[in-house]
Amino acid sequence: MSNLFTVEAMRSKQSPMTRKGPAAEENAAEKPARERILAVASDLFYRQGIRSVGVDEVVAAAGVAKMSLYRSFPSKDGLAAAYLEAVDERYWRWWDEIAARHPQAPREQLRELFLSLAKRTTRADWRGCPFTNAATEFPEPGHPARAVAEANKHELRRRLVDLCRAIEAQEPAALADQLILLFEGAYTSAQTFGADGPACAVAAAAEALIEAQLSRKSGAPARSPRAASR
Repeated sequence: MSNLFTVEAMRSKQSPMTRKGPAAEENAAEKPARERILAVASDLFYRQGIRSVGVDEVVAAAGVAKMSLYRSFPSKDGLAAAYLEAVDERYWRWWDEIAARHPQAPREQLRELFLSLAKRTTRADWRGCPFTNAATEFPEPGHPARAVAEANKHELRRRLVDLCRAIEAQEPAALADQLILLFEGAYTSAQTFGADGPACAVAAAAEALIEAQLSRKSGAPARSPRAASR
């Protein structure tokens, strides 16, 4: 399964630094400079961090002049924001595709979202959530990259609250916040524990939290996390 909301999506566009062969290089050269710059910057920003990558490194890898970068983006901060905006678009496309597979079935939407999250965050090339990473790198309020990251997180919370209301959870806002913590925990723990770490259990943990809320509403006993994962 492709990692649509991280760097692999940009790699799928075959940026100049990842293409191989004469024909590929010729096609890369024909791409608009802005597209090449954004593809290369996205790869570098995700793998190395935004602050650690300089403009000179981006233009060298993209095979363009520095003036081309500044014609396309007002600054490195603007380039970082554009990178995150592109990731944000793919992120919600991923979400909407899952929702479309389960129309009028919010419980199934939640289940597949967390199963997909577990798979994505335990990939070998996982380097964390781009939005969480950016918010960590740019603590200053008002930074363009941080603004995109914060908007993504607020939208995530809004959507989870809507889903929790749709399944008629007893405390939808509280459940949504608990599920957000699972998202963030999977995003970060996978970088330290690897593919076999706690992120593998995120879907079972989400199921247990959801079951607990629904059981409290109905008065039935909640299933154990072990049973919920079966």
